[in-house]
Amino acid sequence: MNLDFSDEENAFRAEVRAFVREMLPPAIRDKVANGEHLTRDEHLQWQRILFERGWSGPGWPKEFGGPGWSPVEQYIFEEECALGGAPRLIPFGMKMVAPVIMAFGNRWQQERFLPKILSAEEWWCQGYSEPGAGSDLASLRTRAVKVRKNGGDKFIVNGQKTWNTLGQYADWIFCLVRTDPEAKAQRGISFLLIDMKSPGIAVRPIITLDGAHEVNEIWFEDVEVPAENLVGEENKGWTCAKFLLGHERSNIAGIGIAKRELARLKTIAAAETRRGRPLSEDPLFAARVAEVEIDLMALEITNLRVLSAEAENKAPGPEASILKIKGTELQQAISELILQAVGPYALPFDGAAHGPVHAANRAAQYLNLRKLSIYGGSNEIQKNIVAQMILEL
Repeated sequence: MNLDFSDEENAFRAEVRAFVREMLPPAIRDKVANGEHLTRDEHLQWQRILFERGWSGPGWPKEFGGPGWSPVEQYIFEEECALGGAPRLIPFGMKMVAPVIMAFGNRWQQERFLPKILSAEEWWCQGYSEPGAGSDLASLRTRAVKVRKNGGDKFIVNGQKTWNTLGQYADWIFCLVRTDPEAKAQRGISFLLIDMKSPGIAVRPIITLDGAHEVNEIWFEDVEVPAENLVGEENKGWTCAKFLLGHERSNIAGIGIAKRELARLKTIAAAETRRGRPLSEDPLFAARVAEVEIDLMALEITNLRVLSAEAENKAPGPEASILKIKGTELQQAISELILQAVGPYALPFDGAAHGPVHAANRAAQYLNLRKLSIYGGSNEIQKNIVAQMILEL
């Protein structure tokens, strides 16, 4: 297995780097650098810039309008975007529901939904977790009953989803719903695409520790969904769910983001002084930074090995759980070290009026990243998956 990049891949990296440097709006780059939340329009602005270049669907095959990049090219693209200060593409449409529609959807669904995801005309959100059904997703209780109404088949959906990210902006939501309450847990679940403008949907904000409105609970009360919005077979949506979760956990690793934040940590540590010398020269702090950097290098090698397997058309397996566990832990560790380096200047959330520029929003960012080890399936559950599927315990 050769983990070195080829000349062609290095040339591609240079092309992406130049594009990001030239085309990324400075206002967006500055917000990302300062750990600020982007608006809906700012997210869409960047995605539309990529769409004009033909790069808005980095993981998409050419037959669906994507660039047809290899897994390694996708990795290079995401790393260079992160290092260049670009925001992470909102994954729910582009990286989650789109691959499911490509793999399990019919021709009408592919032609109806995929182009508008690619062009950023429609924003998607995820309807998986419920109160009491997070990591144990198969215990979900949101019901969908199939009826004949007004000359067509419909599903009537009732229930609640929680920890829904950015649903206040979404045009559509993909949901796991229980369509056969008598079947065993995984066998009675279906995968539905639901218009967020449908009567009976209520979006209620959940304010997180950093004071932001990033997540929501979504309520469904007698929501009518056309039967044509069922992806795959009725009661067999768990297959779609597992397929999606494998892609989600691979994406969560965020190695490019971790590299960018590690570089930021080093810059801050060099600028901050403790007892008359730069913090970067403190042996204990320097050792902790070195430990994180070594772990990040090991994670990158592991990710490249997974990409090598994907290049051979192997779907993400339990290895995705390893990437999810270590990737999220590293992002949290780096944010904690940044917080320590900034010291008391991290306390105010408005940062711009207090202390050095690099202190802005660091406390808020630290608090926000506490969720990384929970969403996408908690790390404790991911460790069980690794034990059962790799170690065969």
